Amino acid sequence: MTLLDIVDLEKEFGGLLAVDDLSLSVDRGELVGVMGPNGAGKSTLFNCVSGVVEPTDGTVAFDGEDVTGEQPEVLARRGLVRTFQHTRQLGTMTVRENVRLAAPDQAGERTLPALTRSQGMQETERRVVERADELVEAFELDHLADEYASNLSGGQRKLLELARVLMLDPDLLLLDEPFAGVNPTLTNDIADRIRALNDEGMTVVVIEHELETLTALVDRLVVLTQGSVLVDGDPETVLEDERVVEAYLGE
Repeated sequence: MTLLDIVDLEKEFGGLLAVDDLSLSVDRGELVGVMGPNGAGKSTLFNCVSGVVEPTDGTVAFDGEDVTGEQPEVLARRGLVRTFQHTRQLGTMTVRENVRLAAPDQAGERTLPALTRSQGMQETERRVVERADELVEAFELDHLADEYASNLSGGQRKLLELARVLMLDPDLLLLDEPFAGVNPTLTNDIADRIRALNDEGMTVVVIEHELETLTALVDRLVVLTQGSVLVDGDPETVLEDERVVEAYLGE
């Protein structure tokens, strides 16, 4: 069943087409990699799909509904969540606090419920705390739970960002360069966790420049060039395609 359906997507910046008539679909349960030379339109594609920018033309459908131009927070509540190339934690909050803060619709953040502290609100807070602690432990960040996020290494911040987005319990996870700036050990760790999430049923799309890691991780590889899909298929076949070699050598 198709979970994400992108049709004839375009995004223009000052007369330049960053995404040009791009169509792509992702089925529920897939693990898809997106690659391409610099300027191929990878991040702009994610920005259009996740509501960070509004497409100039075309449509984005998620789980059968047109969500073109919806705000990121609306999409997140629907189950479409993305990470960013540069992690976005709050450095002056601890690891534990960062994960808890990502939980949606916390009543304690609103003045009146915070004053009344109903039984339902307390139960919600308890579930948030339990889920956050589970994720901190699952990503082996428990020894850093009370450390400020600003003190983490690049790889640890990537793990923290994954833990944060999983508080939203997404159906579709878009990962923008999850291995960038990460040492080989943590790269393997992050890749293992992405694969485990997919094995548990989560649909994942990954943008990555680290081709060796990406091709070993994903089941399907999409190559973009000049804002359009160049090749789409299994990793081995895609990497042997002369058009892909030419696109990279011509960068």
